[in-house]
Amino acid sequence: MSEKIHWADVYAAAVRKGIAHRIATGITPSGPIHIGNMREVITGDLVYKAMRDSGSPAELLYIADDFDPLRKVYPFLPPEYEAYIGRPLCDIPCPCGQCANYAEHYLRPFLNALAELDVHPTVIRASKQYRNGAYTDEIRAVLENASVIRDILERISKRTLPADWSPYYPICARCGRIINVPVRDHDQERHTVRYTCPCGWEGESDYSRGEGKLVWRVDWPMRWAHFGVTVEPFGKDHAAAGGSYDTGKEIVARVFGAEAPHPVMYEWISLKGRGAMASSTGVAVTIDAMLEIVPPDVLRYLIARSKPEKAIDFDPGMGLLTLIDEFDRIAQSGDSREYELSRISSATDSIPFRHMVTVVQIATDIEGIFPVLERSGYDISDRVALAKQAERARIWLDRYAPDMVKFQVQETLPAEVFGFNEEEKIAIAAVLSALTALSAWDAEHLHNAVYMAGEETGINPKKIFTALYLALLGQKRGPRLGFFLEALGRTFVVNRLLETVNAGAE
Repeated sequence: MSEKIHWADVYAAAVRKGIAHRIATGITPSGPIHIGNMREVITGDLVYKAMRDSGSPAELLYIADDFDPLRKVYPFLPPEYEAYIGRPLCDIPCPCGQCANYAEHYLRPFLNALAELDVHPTVIRASKQYRNGAYTDEIRAVLENASVIRDILERISKRTLPADWSPYYPICARCGRIINVPVRDHDQERHTVRYTCPCGWEGESDYSRGEGKLVWRVDWPMRWAHFGVTVEPFGKDHAAAGGSYDTGKEIVARVFGAEAPHPVMYEWISLKGRGAMASSTGVAVTIDAMLEIVPPDVLRYLIARSKPEKAIDFDPGMGLLTLIDEFDRIAQSGDSREYELSRISSATDSIPFRHMVTVVQIATDIEGIFPVLERSGYDISDRVALAKQAERARIWLDRYAPDMVKFQVQETLPAEVFGFNEEEKIAIAAVLSALTALSAWDAEHLHNAVYMAGEETGINPKKIFTALYLALLGQKRGPRLGFFLEALGRTFVVNRLLETVNAGAE
């Protein structure tokens, strides 16, 4: 293990000793679950793994808030979902018709992504807990202490609640909506309250059967007590003065006689140039979309390398390429604690991502990548794994890559060559001479050969690079030249430069 102390190790060392710990995370599956949401679960998993490494018994929970209401028709939903606003997500039809309900439509790909990210929590669905009566005793205690909870919320959050405020929201038996209305006639033995819905229905709600739910600021501390949560990561909004954590600490102590979990506050992940990620606004990149591009351990590293309280500005373009390069470097050293906490044994990419981006643009099809890689000295025996890596690079190029990294090798001599000046002609001839003399066709020797041509001719190497890219691509910029020439192969490069020299001589 690395000697460096990681922030997850600091949190693991700060918790109470001599007890079994439960680290809880949770997300409402109201839409596509994006990498901004991922920070909560990965943060919890990193602390969990740090506790496990230190010998502390621990369990990681993921609580899916599928009993929350649909709050509006989000941009990704058809207009007919207007009819389901206010209903529990678990009671709304699946958008694709393939899942049990709306919540499962978004949970399924997220849970699959978690498994790929080497996160294996105990998954708890809030709807099942409410409906199988697991929270019956806690809800009874909440209703009996409604005035105490009201006092806590008003005093700490500095807001005034309605005189008939209730911490329990019934689900109307007629319209199916979770309703914020006063409740009356609490029958402790039958676990029921009476309510009147805005739709006109007067009914009875049995909380032992999940016919209602607690308001968020009460639901959260109730879970801490019910599950014995000792550590929990949560967003900065809940950590604000007078926020959910502050009120929750007092509620869990006074109503349930339990302690609040050790807090791990995290900042948002923003999409570069567009702001904080949110499915509801369409400013998001989903976890499964990212896993189509990068190995899962790189996404773990995105979270592991930054302290939770530090905001992350995520750039799926060049920023992602830089992130992958950084991960490759620490993977080679092997002594980074960030790497230890990010590494997944099943996630091994043998080709640097930046190089694969070059390879897939040189090759005309998937079969074409293998001779290109072989020329660069890579082992191509695992063709299935290499094809998967190549597909990741192609998807990144199609969806996120800036134009500056895109190129197309020209099959015939580009027209730009015929406009070369005398200096450019001399430069190409000097490079051709240097390359022809090389005994080893590898990136380092090729790169050095270009600089040697510059020294011999007195021409600025930058001008030589530009001339070479124009001769090969018909554009002034391209991928790292040494690796690029190596991947193109001796025959192609020498023939193209010969053509260029001859074109310049006419």
